[in-house]
Amino acid sequence: MRNEMQDMLREIRTAMDFAVPEASRADAEDLLDQYRDDRLALMLLKEFYSFLPDAAEDWVREILRIDRKQGIFLLALATGEKRYVYLVSDEGLEFHGEAQEGFLADELLDFFGYASMEDFVVKATGELPTYEPLNLDAEVCPVCHAVSGEYHELGCVVEICPWCGGQLVHCSCRHEQLGVDCLETEAQLARFETILEERGRIPYSPEQRPSYLDEGAWEEGEE
Repeated sequence: MRNEMQDMLREIRTAMDFAVPEASRADAEDLLDQYRDDRLALMLLKEFYSFLPDAAEDWVREILRIDRKQGIFLLALATGEKRYVYLVSDEGLEFHGEAQEGFLADELLDFFGYASMEDFVVKATGELPTYEPLNLDAEVCPVCHAVSGEYHELGCVVEICPWCGGQLVHCSCRHEQLGVDCLETEAQLARFETILEERGRIPYSPEQRPSYLDEGAWEEGEE
């Protein structure tokens, strides 16, 4: 993971050589440094600077959070006069045009709970919170990115076992509930998920957050 993020930082800086006006380079670097430990933000900045939406010199002033749900984020990159919308998750990202033009597909409007495209545009062009680096945002699971109150992605190492209170992926409760030594098939996994939901899954809360993640992803001096 560290090597991947180091590579992205180098690629972003190289792309910035061609995209960012010299007078704005220091400010653009400051924002990049703010997100140096956040993989999603680095993916986003790499995409923007490598493929400028309007094929012109520009730079990102802010990354804003439009919405987030079940590890999927709607983020806006704010430049001088425009906001560009991206759908971002660990699986990758998709560009959805300028916020005021409302390019969001119907299935995404439904997923995030917007009644209409107009409602989305009002939200995306209004006052938005700054996207906080995930290593600093206690309201988001640092592994599967479930928001506080949401269930973890099944298999997330942070999820708490509702039987013993330990880490669900490491305790023996899953084996005991199924009467097997190990989970080997999709059918077993599906059966365990059913049993887990019947027992009552424990949603993410900030108290579950591993404390070491708040100390920063890299050692001082690393890049």
